[in-house]
Amino acid sequence: MEDNKTIHWGIIGAGNVCEKKSGPAFYKIENSALSAVMRRDEEKAKDFADRHHVPKYYTDATSLINDPEIDAVYVATPPNSHKDYAIRVMESGKPVYVEKPMAMNYEECVEMIKVSEKANQKLFVAFYRRALPYFLKVKSLIEEGYIGQVLTVQVTHFTKAKTTDYKKEEHTWRVDKNIAGEGYFYDLAPHTLDILDFLLGEIEEAKGFSCNSGGLYEVKDTISAILKFRSGVIGTGLWCFVSDEKAVQDTIQITGSKGKIIFNTFAFKPIIVENDTNIETYNISPPEHIQQPLIQTIVDELRGIGNCPSTGISGARTARVMDMILANS
Repeated sequence: MEDNKTIHWGIIGAGNVCEKKSGPAFYKIENSALSAVMRRDEEKAKDFADRHHVPKYYTDATSLINDPEIDAVYVATPPNSHKDYAIRVMESGKPVYVEKPMAMNYEECVEMIKVSEKANQKLFVAFYRRALPYFLKVKSLIEEGYIGQVLTVQVTHFTKAKTTDYKKEEHTWRVDKNIAGEGYFYDLAPHTLDILDFLLGEIEEAKGFSCNSGGLYEVKDTISAILKFRSGVIGTGLWCFVSDEKAVQDTIQITGSKGKIIFNTFAFKPIIVENDTNIETYNISPPEHIQQPLIQTIVDELRGIGNCPSTGISGARTARVMDMILANS
């Protein structure tokens, strides 16, 4: 695509995540426009289009994919349909941006990558933390040697059960294994595992144990993991989605030979850096539309003036780690 071209986007699955996190970014970024949206419910599709000033809306994905005015497609549906929609988009000759997790498992991710290569179409994944200033600061602190050689990383993510978890008839698709994989772990942990890949390099090996402690739904709610990075760094992770409110925690600690960095995946609390000489904190808030910095990199790459840090290749690595952790489920 020409470097001065406006990228016209279509969205498949214009639901909640598109309202603030991603949707507005497509029409606020320079040289980018949101030209069509799709939802199976026509009333909801029209409502989204009206409120976001999108000129066209559809109720079937095929019409949006085949729209000649659409240059690229964002797939924002639940995970069980990511592979199918992404493949259809790429086979139609258009690049695709897929919500995380990339697919239901590593095998599906590999299928998507093969189609991307065969069709010569770009495949991006919504691991948007890779482009956020908060995490770029952590990366720069590591690379500038503030904590010396990185030795270990510890992840702790405890949340209390959601109100909808207590009654089966109120369960959301996020705890339906056929739609979303292994529940909240599959929904939330990929963000953490992907940012560790970004900060510390590829996770070469992972082992895990999981169980259902709360009995609120069928998928696992408590997971532990041991991580081995290609660089030699060793890590651990512990996730629990039925914790007591007093135990709620979202912490990543990277320990080095000269100090440590403490930060969060979701809370965006101040980054704390402690080394031999002092303790420093950095307050960096997320942008209004949290996916906008990453979407900017996608638009730049499609226009031939930049590169996106979150691709099908990196997204598949995270899926592979998830599969290894859950292998004993």
